[in-house]
Amino acid sequence: MPGRKDGPVLVQRKPFADERGAFARIFCAEALAEIGWPGPVAQINHSRTERAGTMRGLHYQRPPYAEAKLVVCIRGAVHDVAVDVRDGSPSRYAHVGVELSAEAGTAIYIPEGFAHGFQALTDDAELVYIHSVAYNPDHEAGLRHDDPVLGIDWPLPVSGVSARDASHPLIDAAGQLP
Repeated sequence: MPGRKDGPVLVQRKPFADERGAFARIFCAEALAEIGWPGPVAQINHSRTERAGTMRGLHYQRPPYAEAKLVVCIRGAVHDVAVDVRDGSPSRYAHVGVELSAEAGTAIYIPEGFAHGFQALTDDAELVYIHSVAYNPDHEAGLRHDDPVLGIDWPLPVSGVSARDASHPLIDAAGQLP
């Protein structure tokens, strides 16, 4: 596992395979602490996205409920994006995009202060999200996937955006979050 970073880290899971099938660890607190995992697991979520091209996110929680996430692809593939939304960060609004796939055994660690979203690259893509903080609806926020300030180049034509995700306001001319 790579050393600690200030931003998202691609995590390569190491499967063990034999004639029976395969086994891979999804979460190891000791290994993830090396790259910044802040503490115990507060919540684990599972999502399934039926159609390639479908867009989910970009979501985050504002302090004091900011959360770190480990996002693991367990079926299909997604283009996963993390956007820096930290106040005063020199990389504010910069993003990291990586392909996660069940076949490659990839995951991404996303530290506190980053919005997260993904686009399904395959039909029936499934993700498991491990959160450091439980969901708090009073502190949820989001960015638009098509915000020109972010300049995210999604690999497929975007489809299936929820009304909630489409309604997030754009970042204003002064660079302020909604």
